[in-house]
Amino acid sequence: MRWMLPVAGVALVALAYEQWSWPGVALVAGGLVMWLLLHFTRLMTVLRRAAGQPIGHVGSAVMLNAKLRAGMTLMHVIAMTRSLGQQESPQGEQPEVFVWRDAGDSLVRCEFRQGRLQAWHLTRPAQPAQDTAEAPSALAQDATH
Repeated sequence: MRWMLPVAGVALVALAYEQWSWPGVALVAGGLVMWLLLHFTRLMTVLRRAAGQPIGHVGSAVMLNAKLRAGMTLMHVIAMTRSLGQQESPQGEQPEVFVWRDAGDSLVRCEFRQGRLQAWHLTRPAQPAQDTAEAPSALAQDATH
């Protein structure tokens, strides 16, 4: 699939040359360069925002978990979290595993294959067990006042 985009660009340039000669090539090449610059600018903007945040930190892991969808690109997830994920998998091996944590120690572990989100899992910290006998009596006191 990655080879289709460059082939389509070359085909557009060839078609433009056949139809309108060199002015057509200049027009199509200018459009392709503009498209590449727009994507490069978006990439740099996402990375600039992520550079100012701690690695692997997200405002709310629960909200991130709710927004994730299979097939999202790593760049899209980084744009949503505004933070680079903490990489847990060895460098350069598939699948790539990244983790984002919030202030409450909840975390989302994301698995990417070929740069696309395949699976994710929300892990929340264990809540300390409260004495159940105290909770109803406290509620009853508050209800009478």
